[in-house]
Amino acid sequence: MAERPNNTGMSKTRALQHKLYLAAKRSPTRRFHALFDRVWREDVLRRAWLEVHANQGAPGVDGVTIDDIKAAGVREFLDDLAARLRDGTYRPGPVRRVWIPKPGKPEMRPLGIANVVDRVVQQALKIVLEPIWEADFLPCSFGFRPKRSAHQALQTMREAMRAGRTWVVDADIDSFFDRLNHDLILECLRERVSDRQVLKLIRVFLSVGVLDGAELSVPVEGAPQGGPLSPLLANVVLHRLDRQWQERFHRLGVLVRYADDEVICCPTEDRARAALTALQKILGELGLQISVAKTRIVGVASGENGFDFLGFHHRMVPSRRHPSRRYPACWPSAKAMSRAHSRIRELTGRNRCHIPTHLVVADVNRFLTGWQGYFRFGNSTRWFAKLDRYTVERMALLISKRHGRRGRGHGLKHVIRSGNRLGLTKLSGTVTYGRVVHAVR
Repeated sequence: MAERPNNTGMSKTRALQHKLYLAAKRSPTRRFHALFDRVWREDVLRRAWLEVHANQGAPGVDGVTIDDIKAAGVREFLDDLAARLRDGTYRPGPVRRVWIPKPGKPEMRPLGIANVVDRVVQQALKIVLEPIWEADFLPCSFGFRPKRSAHQALQTMREAMRAGRTWVVDADIDSFFDRLNHDLILECLRERVSDRQVLKLIRVFLSVGVLDGAELSVPVEGAPQGGPLSPLLANVVLHRLDRQWQERFHRLGVLVRYADDEVICCPTEDRARAALTALQKILGELGLQISVAKTRIVGVASGENGFDFLGFHHRMVPSRRHPSRRYPACWPSAKAMSRAHSRIRELTGRNRCHIPTHLVVADVNRFLTGWQGYFRFGNSTRWFAKLDRYTVERMALLISKRHGRRGRGHGLKHVIRSGNRLGLTKLSGTVTYGRVVHAVR
């Protein structure tokens, strides 16, 4: 049974966040010194638990699952946690390292899975710290922030391109989360936070051991990907990039940043090259560096070249109404399409022949609905049709295999005779054309 939110507690938490935001907004130089007692407040911990519960996730090193905590009693769990935070006996456990494949790449991406109790504490820290930093974060930052999205970042970038800034610095920070310096993170936090207990707790979270199989290591740098607090800490550090860009380099081009992914839209090639140099300088001061192999300057005005950003491929295309004019268009990138094909292939693989068709369709539809929700804002009509065809073909192959037939012909008969494509979600016809779209492709 899903946890029911306590509306009174949620209101108290929102009131606290609103109060912290307004205080930070009114006093840009204020450093907050009395925050730790808010972290273990009953309403804050309750909301932190609800958010961790909603995200689910695997257990950490201690093996304790969310269901285990529910079975033992959530109230008792939160009361005990509040007591341990209050009297200083709480200690986070090591992070369990898991490796997941990078889509379309041979490399593996490390994730750190903290214990559920540690995820609740990290989420409580985020609830208290986020409104303070939200008062400072700049409009060019979009990733992992409340009421901001990837689509807003894409819209801002397209508006810059329409305004003539058609030389784009497509930049990639090399191993960003792995190279974050712990002292730098704490130094950035101290600009707004002077509460020693909060800073000490965050340092402990950054330096807890990482259990990779049977090997325990203690990191000297980096923030584990997968923890609730890591995205906020990343934005706190990269706020220095945003701030320097606004103060010193904004004339070179428009910076659009989504977490550690960024593009800079510039009016000329010379300014784009200067922008890249400036970006390298700022990142160098933060102990970070550009990935040379993944960073490039692209001139998009002619429509011959494009670039990928946030899952979309971006390119200038002729308007149907005025062919001599070009507008920025976007559609799912080749990588995004490859990932979609891989996921559908996985959901309709030979090893699922024993699963009833309606259950396979339900799994495929869950993926397609999420994919559609993200990529329907763009010029995606052709790519949606391609994915529709691929999905039908995969289902047809699965049905043929189930009946001991070769090829997809036998399965296609079943799909056609069903009258509704077996109930598969249809992507074609769902593309949204509006403020974010300026050409049809």
